[in-house]
Amino acid sequence: MKALIAYVSYSGNTKEVAEIVEKKLKDEGVTVDNHRIGIDAPIHPECYDYFFIGTFTWEMGKTPDEIKDFVLEVGYKPDNIAVFGTGDTQFGGDELFCKAVDKLWKFYESKWSGLKIEQSPRGSQEQKVESWVEGVLQHAKSFA
Repeated sequence: MKALIAYVSYSGNTKEVAEIVEKKLKDEGVTVDNHRIGIDAPIHPECYDYFFIGTFTWEMGKTPDEIKDFVLEVGYKPDNIAVFGTGDTQFGGDELFCKAVDKLWKFYESKWSGLKIEQSPRGSQEQKVESWVEGVLQHAKSFA
């Protein structure tokens, strides 16, 4: 199994989540490639069994422009995409919390629930990330 983790991160929070996702995938025997959206060379999504997209939410619930450009770069809707992201409830409350995750999840019609992390994944949220990755892998194995 091979996975791609593609993410955009300004503050480092989404990158931290991506690192936990990567570690958990590797612990489960999955080969992982990382892609920093807007920085690294274009990718070939068809080469991956799992495709994880990580984003943050900003400007009152908006998806970063880098993510929108990445969606256009990919050019189609792979059916193996899981979405994770970080946000901050102090900017917009629960209604706008990680809204970019909701938008990407809906756009890709992801089979897996979107993972939403408040700011940094440190502490108890690290386990939340690991459990989410386990759920993605278990769900995918049931369709294999």
